[in-house]
Amino acid sequence: MGHAGMAATAVRYLRSVGAPTSTTAAAAAATAQPPARAAEPPRPALRAVREDERAPLDPAAFRAVLGHFASGVTVVTAPAPCAAGAPGDGPAGFACQSFASLSLDPPLVTFMVARTSTTWPRIARAGVFCVNILGADQEDLCRAFAVSGADKFAGVVHTPAPVTGSPRLAGAPAWVDCTIQAVHTGGDHLIVVGRVAALGTDPAAAGPGPLLFHRGAFGRFST
Repeated sequence: MGHAGMAATAVRYLRSVGAPTSTTAAAAAATAQPPARAAEPPRPALRAVREDERAPLDPAAFRAVLGHFASGVTVVTAPAPCAAGAPGDGPAGFACQSFASLSLDPPLVTFMVARTSTTWPRIARAGVFCVNILGADQEDLCRAFAVSGADKFAGVVHTPAPVTGSPRLAGAPAWVDCTIQAVHTGGDHLIVVGRVAALGTDPAAAGPGPLLFHRGAFGRFST
């Protein structure tokens, strides 16, 4: 039996058992009515936001308003690189007021740093940092670490933090020794998350209270 004979036999069998052949199936499909579709709600008109619809925001006003939020002041430090002769082969550090605790379990802290910071790449390469929480009598120390391009550690007494070896500044009332857990982008800043490896206080340095920053000026806490 040739191919044509086998095809005819197959068609006769399908018809005998009531199965539609390709011809009858095509005819049925042609006459079948599509199922009714539920009415869809009207779609909202989409358009781009015009420039005159954007809320105006003056950067100076932004700083002035947010400056009403008083904050503590810290110096974030990192150890010198292991490789001798590397660029900026001393320890790294910068003054930072955007520091906060983040999580208790696991113990996490966070600080924000400008994406244009020249100190941050050195901290990132180290992969660790120590947050030195400054006391009210350490305003000059804070100003020294706020200067870009200078030898910030000149004349500064420090010891290595117990886990990461990051500089722990003498006279700081408290310190938090961390490894970098994650880094996120936040506009023109980076959000650095650190996992706390060790921390402690210096009771002898806690007397004057914390160094505060409010509306562009340093201050002290008083009751």
